[in-house]
Amino acid sequence: MQSPRKDVNGSDPPTVTSDGVPKAKANGRRDRWADHREQRRQALIGAAVQALLRHGPDVDMDQVAATAGVSKPVLYRYFADKSQLWIAVSEVVAGRVVDAIAPAIDEVREERDLVRATIDAYLGVIESQPTLYRFLMRQSGQPGIHQVVAGTSRQVAAGLARVIGDRLRALGLDAGPAEPWAYGLVGFVQAVGDWWTTHGQPIRRAALTDYLTTLLWSGIEGVRASADLPPELTRAHERIEQ
Repeated sequence: MQSPRKDVNGSDPPTVTSDGVPKAKANGRRDRWADHREQRRQALIGAAVQALLRHGPDVDMDQVAATAGVSKPVLYRYFADKSQLWIAVSEVVAGRVVDAIAPAIDEVREERDLVRATIDAYLGVIESQPTLYRFLMRQSGQPGIHQVVAGTSRQVAAGLARVIGDRLRALGLDAGPAEPWAYGLVGFVQAVGDWWTTHGQPIRRAALTDYLTTLLWSGIEGVRASADLPPELTRAHERIEQ
């Protein structure tokens, strides 16, 4: 059998697909189509978010399609069913929660302010986007959305645990409580946030932040106050906080 011919430079001939199209060109076309499809998908998710804001948590696929300016069959080209679309929307909403809370956690340098900033940032998301938050909580029992909500809680708790652990170590204390404290803080604030939005935010955000900070900080400060620390270490830490 005769071997494939090479060009004058000795390189192999271009590899082609079954229909004779060079593979590099076919791959480029496939990549462009994948990018276009993803852009279209993101636009439809954005339209679903807008439909939620317009029609409330009970929005249906007809309303989403109308907001997007497409037919329902077009929606189903990108999402197998309604639950798949809602999972994608829940990821957008959960991402906004993380985007609001993460900077608040990273910026503070004092323990009580850390608690306050976390609570205020979480309540701030609810206050600014109550419809999206109610949707997320209403759908949180669905398997895919439940995983999104749980993953968001873990992400926020992990950031809190890291910062709380650093604070405890700076005081010469055991950092072991950092993770359970972080998860407890996230769960506590989430539960109160659900109550707050369900009841139409009957308490001002600033007042509720103060109430919760006072309650949670009393427990954390109790550990610091009861620790057997040399006075000079405590004073030095307090000077750093100032």
